[in-house]
Amino acid sequence: MFISGCRSEQDAEVATQEATVLPALNEQETIDLPPDTGRPLVIGFSQVGSESAWRAANTKSIKEAAKQANVELLFEDAQQKQENQIRAIRSFISRKVDVIGFSPVVESGWGEVLKEAKDAGIPVIITDRSVEVADSSLYITLIGSNFKEEGRKAGKYVLDKMRLVRGPIHIAEIQGTLNSAPAIDRKKGFEEVIRGNHAMNIVASDTGDFTRESGKAIMTRYLQKYGRDIQVLYSHNDDMAFGAIEAIEEAGLRPGKDIVIVSVDGGREAFQAMLLGKLNCTVECNPLLGPQLIQAAKEVVAGHTLPKRIVTREGVFTKGTAAREIENRKY
Repeated sequence: MFISGCRSEQDAEVATQEATVLPALNEQETIDLPPDTGRPLVIGFSQVGSESAWRAANTKSIKEAAKQANVELLFEDAQQKQENQIRAIRSFISRKVDVIGFSPVVESGWGEVLKEAKDAGIPVIITDRSVEVADSSLYITLIGSNFKEEGRKAGKYVLDKMRLVRGPIHIAEIQGTLNSAPAIDRKKGFEEVIRGNHAMNIVASDTGDFTRESGKAIMTRYLQKYGRDIQVLYSHNDDMAFGAIEAIEEAGLRPGKDIVIVSVDGGREAFQAMLLGKLNCTVECNPLLGPQLIQAAKEVVAGHTLPKRIVTREGVFTKGTAAREIENRKY
């Protein structure tokens, strides 16, 4: 069962300690559900897209959790376009689903369609990414990571890793999708931590849309402009880091050695890259939110009060812990 919490206004900068923190359930764990009402619950879910291994794992988690709980899932892939998500949400409203869930492509522009859902009496649960709306009652809860804290963790790793380096430290950043919650907050959190160290400077920053191909293209441009002057790469997700690693190797440099690389996600491929010495650190962002989404939907339909923010516990991993933890990766 979820622990009932206050329904106070929530924004994208809620710290982990200010929210209800629950461990992400994996696909083998039992979901604690209210009694069945006699018919399958119908959930309409709009996914961002399929831009990364993280997203693929997130989609799989949602579909498998729905099947396990005997929930009818109407699933729509937005292909990274907000207009597709808005269209899907309106379709769910017209089909009179019990609950609407979605992971928003960007933060803004949701007020009108979410008011339509509220007026239709359909509760909305947001997963993974936050939204900016004037009326926080337009959605029930946000389930997912604290992106700003992920940025802080990445920044703390860089501070520790580079503490003995003298002189200016040039950092290149590859951001996620422009105006998306993880891109905004991972950047804010990282900058917040390194701001006090005047030797550290972000000399290049561009958006890579969370894709491997864009990560490689951006890193290629960075290297053409700055060459060996780049000492650290901060990537907002693992996939862009993998693309950047390819670019670094093609430039004749050693990823993880000539350029320290820290990314966010914590998937199995990142652990393999750490074991090879090509990635120095990955900050975990757990995609296995399916069981929590289904549990939340069951709870709200049963009339229970949910916390406005539900944050999963996540860790930070380096090469030193990769060998021990890689077999625990479920994505």
